[in-house]
Amino acid sequence: MRGDNTIGIIVKECSEAIWRILQPIYMPVPKEETWKSIAKRYYELWDLPNCIGSVDGKHCRIKKFDTTGSLHYNFKSFFSVVLMACADADGIFTTIDVGEAGRFSDGAVFKASNLGKLLDTDKLHIPKPTPMPNDAFDFPFYMVGDEAFPLKINLMRPYPKRVLDNEKRIYNYRMSRGRKSVECAFGMLASKFEIFQRPIMCHEDTAIKVIKAACILHNFIKMVEGHFSVPQISKNQENQCTNREMSQSTNNHFSNKSAHELRDYLKKYFLKPENLKFVNTKGSTSYTLPKDNTILCEMIHSGVLVLEEDITCRWIQ
Repeated sequence: MRGDNTIGIIVKECSEAIWRILQPIYMPVPKEETWKSIAKRYYELWDLPNCIGSVDGKHCRIKKFDTTGSLHYNFKSFFSVVLMACADADGIFTTIDVGEAGRFSDGAVFKASNLGKLLDTDKLHIPKPTPMPNDAFDFPFYMVGDEAFPLKINLMRPYPKRVLDNEKRIYNYRMSRGRKSVECAFGMLASKFEIFQRPIMCHEDTAIKVIKAACILHNFIKMVEGHFSVPQISKNQENQCTNREMSQSTNNHFSNKSAHELRDYLKKYFLKPENLKFVNTKGSTSYTLPKDNTILCEMIHSGVLVLEEDITCRWIQ
C-alpha cells in the first residue's frame, strides 16, 4: 500500500497536470469576440442585455492549514479558501481565482484577484459600448455581482435594500436573474465532485490545485457532455440582437458617465414597456402597458401585478 505522503504527491501532480493541459482549451483567456458571444447568449437565456458574466465567491471547506491560526475562519464558522469565479450564461467558468483566506469578504477577494485587477486596468479585452435592444445609446458591457461587490462601469450590483423603491426593486430582480448562472455553476461543481461535500484535508498548495482541477473538469464535462439550454427567442428578438451587434453609434455613448449613472440608466431601461412582458394568468390575453413608468411601478407595488420568475407579470384580480 502507498503511504499518505505518496498519495498526496500523486494528487498534487495529477491536479496540476489536469489544469495545465485543459486550461488553454476549456478556460482560455477571453478575447473580445468571446465576450460578445457570451453577451448574446446572456440576452437569449436570461434577458439581460450587454451582460458578459456573473461573478461570485464560494467558500470551499478545508481542514485548518498548519501555522495559519484563524486566518481561514470565515463568517459561516468553518475554515475555508475562497473560489472567486466568473461564469457565462450556461454556467461555464470564464475565469477563476483560488486561494484567498475565508476570513475576507467577496469584495476584498475580488479586488485582490486577477480578474479585479484586470478590470480596473481595462485589460480584459471587453468590447466597446454598444446599444442594447430597443435603445439608441451605446451602453458598456458589464458583469453582475451581489451586494458584496463594488459598483464599477463594467460591474453592476444591486441597489442597497435600505433605499429601495419600486423601480429599484425591479432592477434588483433583473440582476438577481443574471447571477443565477454562477450560482448554478457552483451547485453543479459541488454535486459533481464530492470533495466539496466535506473538508479538504491536504496542504494549502495542494488544496488550491485540487479546486482548480475540479473547475476545469467542470468546464470540460459541461462543454463535451453537457446539455445547453435552448432559448425561446422570437424572430423579432433575433433581429434586435443582430441590429445591436451591427449598430455602432458615434454620438450616443456613456464614456463620461459614472457607474452610478449607468446603473440608473439600466434601471430606467428595464422599465420601458417594450422591455417588460405582461400576461394574464387566466388566459393568453395580453394587456396594454401603461406608458407612465410610475403608474407601472405602483401597479406592481400594490399587488395588481406580480413579478414572475421569467420577468413577466401576472394579474391577480
